[in-house]
Order: sequence, then C-alpha cells, then structure tokens
Amino acid sequence: MHAGGAAEWLLEPATPEELRAAIAAAREQGCVPRILGGGANLIVADGVLRGVVIATERMGRLFRVAPDGAEHAVVAGEELTPRLPRLVPLERDADARLAAWAGCSLPGLVRATRDLGWSGLEGLAGVPGHLGGGIAMNAGGKWGETWGVVESVRVLGADGVVRHLERAQCSPRYRDGNLGGALVLGAVLRFRVDDPAVVKERVTSFLREKGATQPVTERSSGCVFVNPDPELSGGRSAGKLIESAGCKGLARGDALVSPKHANFIVNRGAARAADVIALIEEVRARVAERTGIGLETEVKIWAD
Repeated sequence: MHAGGAAEWLLEPATPEELRAAIAAAREQGCVPRILGGGANLIVADGVLRGVVIATERMGRLFRVAPDGAEHAVVAGEELTPRLPRLVPLERDADARLAAWAGCSLPGLVRATRDLGWSGLEGLAGVPGHLGGGIAMNAGGKWGETWGVVESVRVLGADGVVRHLERAQCSPRYRDGNLGGALVLGAVLRFRVDDPAVVKERVTSFLREKGATQPVTERSSGCVFVNPDPELSGGRSAGKLIESAGCKGLARGDALVSPKHANFIVNRGAARAADVIALIEEVRARVAERTGIGLETEVKIWAD
C-alpha cells in the first residue's frame, strides 16, 4: 500500500531457527511480536508502531526434495527463478516436490515451477506476498489456492513448540489455513509434472486476465473484503456489492476505491493509512446500509 508508519523494533531472521529464537527473545522482554511477510494484505497505521516486528524477508530458501526424502538446497535468497530450472533438469517421473521456507515469495515460486514445467501454482499467478502468509490465509483466487499444493507444513505454536503437520491435519478453508494461530516456518509443496509450454501459457493467460480486471500494477493491499456467504449475498461478490452501493471511485485523500475493481483500494500517491482505514469503514457502512450485509475485512490492520 506504501502508506503507514515505522516499526519501533524490526528483527530480520535468516532461518527458521533464528525466527523461533527471535520470537522467544521478544516474549522474554514482554512483547508479543508481529510477523511481517510480504505485506501484501497489510495496512500499518501511521506513526510509530510500538513493539517488535519480525520480518521473514530473508527466509527465502528453496530446496528440492529427493525421492529418498532428503532435501538438497539449490537456491537461496530472493531470486528463485534464474538458477533453479538450469540446475535441475527433470525427468517425466521426477519427484515434483519442493521444500520452501516461509519467506519464499509467491511470485517467485510461480515463476520457478512454471519454468520447471510443474503444474499446481498457476492459479496464484499475480498473487503477491510470501509463502508463510499465503499458507496461513490460504491465499488465492478463482483459479486456485495456496493449499492446493501443500503436502505438509512446519509450524511454530504459541507454546514455542515446532510441529510438522500433514495436510489432513489442517483442513484449510476459504481464506483460512486453519492453523489455529500457529506460525508457518516452511512447507513441502507437491506438484504435477507437465509440459513446460502448457504451464507457461496458463500462467500468462491468468496474468493477462487478472491485469484486465484488477489494478495489479497500482499500490494496494489486494482485496479489502472477504467475499460473503453467497446465500446471504445472492451470489454477489464483495466487489459487486461495493459497486452496487455506488462506491467505485470513492476517495479519501489519495486513497481511492479502484474504478477497475471495487474490492481494491489503491494509493494514488500520498495516501495516509488513516485515509485508507477511513475509506474502508465508509465502504463497509454504505454496503450495510444498501444491502444489510456486513462485509468482513480480508486485509489485516496493524495499529497500537
């Protein structure tokens, strides 16, 4: 969104163990740390956010999972795509799995698996953020969700214990990984070996369609509201409800309800977080007044 304030304390662990240690250290000092992934669905209030923020940006390592279960590191850091396809020529019957840490970017994973010819993540083309947050909220869209490729996940519970959970133990739902508040450290992702040209065409097609209907090149926090129960909304999405309430183009300062897609609020340049939050509440009130439906925010808001 490119709006909002600064963190009083920012910690940047580079491994899952450092992340666990950072959380423990913060708690020992009486702080409940906030975990920052890619910030794709986040609005941070203006001013200084007191306390500790722990960022997963440096936890972007990706591993091949060999047939014997061993993990072989082939890539580290932010740039997933340039090296992985060249280093790992695949047979048609290859074990199409990756082990990824929470800081891996979703766009990077889409590009890497696209170039490998592994199918399963094409539906997340154009979805920003990191894997950890994507698993926690089951990020996705009409073409697919993050949990569609999750085989197992490693999490850190509120009690400080690391647990390995199989997919069947989690029962993810729409926009909810159903992890009970546990923090994602990493996951094993399973794909289907496909024709690279076909996978690439799917990704290109989804990106093209998304770009035509959503403000993907503008500053935003993605969809602001969760789509309501279709039985209550008559099958109308949050965006359709907002549009029918006459909110497209509504603005507060430089915060604007996107004329392209009403469930996006974009920053035209100098929006404050206060402008964005006030606009969210105005849209919510107008939709409730017009339809009787109370919209639930999908974006997270951090404030004192």
